[in-house]
Amino acid sequence: MDLSKTVKQNSNEFFLALTMATILLNFSCGKRTPPVPPKEKVAQTIELNGFQRGNDVILSWKMPLRNARSGSTLRIARADIYRIAEPLDSPLAMSEEEFASRSLLIAAYKITDDDFADKTLQFLDRLTFADQPVRLRYAVRLVNSQGQKAAFSNFVLIEPSGKIAEPPSQVRAEVSQNAVRITWEPPEKNIDGTVPANILGFNIYRSESKAIPAKLLTATPIKSSEYNDEFFEFGKTYFYFVRTVSSAADGSPVESSESKIIEVKPIDTFPPTPPTSLTIAASPNAISIFFPVNPETDVVGYLIYRSTDQTLPKDRWELLTVKPISVNTYKDENVEAGKTYFYFVKAVDKYGNVSRPSEVVTEKLP
Repeated sequence: MDLSKTVKQNSNEFFLALTMATILLNFSCGKRTPPVPPKEKVAQTIELNGFQRGNDVILSWKMPLRNARSGSTLRIARADIYRIAEPLDSPLAMSEEEFASRSLLIAAYKITDDDFADKTLQFLDRLTFADQPVRLRYAVRLVNSQGQKAAFSNFVLIEPSGKIAEPPSQVRAEVSQNAVRITWEPPEKNIDGTVPANILGFNIYRSESKAIPAKLLTATPIKSSEYNDEFFEFGKTYFYFVRTVSSAADGSPVESSESKIIEVKPIDTFPPTPPTSLTIAASPNAISIFFPVNPETDVVGYLIYRSTDQTLPKDRWELLTVKPISVNTYKDENVEAGKTYFYFVKAVDKYGNVSRPSEVVTEKLP
C-alpha cells in the first residue's frame, strides 16, 4: 500500500466535504433570514422663522430640494405645525420629547407638487389676545406620503403683544404731474382694543401686481399720514397699502396688518409749462426764433404759430409746424420784406398734452 497516496486522497476528500458544508450553511442561512429592503428615510428637517404682524404670527420655512436619502420615492405630503402657550417665566430650553408631549397640533399644511425646489412657504396663526401674557413656542415637522415624520424644526419663540396699533384706514391716492400722493387716516386704537394707539410711524408698500410681493418704499417709518411716490411711470398700474408701525415691549418695531389695498393707474393729463424766454431775429430772407428746452422730461416737441395781426384770437393763428419739431429753434422763410410778424410757441409732451401759448414775440422783416 502506498501510504502517501492514501493520505493525499483523504485530504482531498476532507476539503471537499468542508467546502460543501460551507455552501450548504450559507444557503441555509439565506433561507432563514431573507434580505430586508432599505428603509425609507424620513424627509429632512427644516429651518423655521417667525414674527408677529398685527394679530398674526407669521411662520415661514424653505422646502428641501429632496428627501434625506438621495433617490427617495416618497414625497413630502404635509407640514404639521405645533404650538405651546407657556408662561413668560418658563425655561427657554425644552427637549423635543417634552415639546412632543405638551404641544398642540394647530394645522396640517398640505404640500403640493409646486411647493418644492427651495420654495419658501408661510403659515399665519391668527391670535386672540387675553389679559394673561404668554410666550408662544412653535415648531414644524414634515410628513411624507407614508405618514413617516421628520424630526421637529428648531423652536421659534414669540411673545406676542396686544399693544400693536391697528392698520390705517381710508387710504387714498391723488395723481399729479410729479408724484402719486398717498394719504390715510391713522388708527385710533390697538388690536386688543386699548387706547391710545401705539404708533411709531407708517410704512408704505407698492407692487405692480397683486401676485408680486410688495416693495417697501420708506427706508424708515414716516411720522406723517401722507407720502409722495415720485418714482412712477404714467400708464402703469400700481397697488399700494400702508402698515402702522408700533413699538413692542422690548422696543423692537412691529408692523400692523396691511390697510386696504388701493389700485392706481396714473394717466398723464397734465400739460407742460409754456416755453419761456423766446428770442427772435430777422435776416434779409427769414425770421428765426430761439427758446430754451422745457424742464419737463416728457416733452417731445414744439408747435410754432404765426400771425400778422396781433389782435387775432390765438386759436386762429397760423400753425407753421404740421408736426411738433424736436429742436428748440425755428426758421421761418415764408416771409415778405417790410411786413411785421408775431409768433408764439406751445410745448407738447409724449402723451399729447399741449401747453398754453408762450409769450408773443414780434419782428419786422427788413
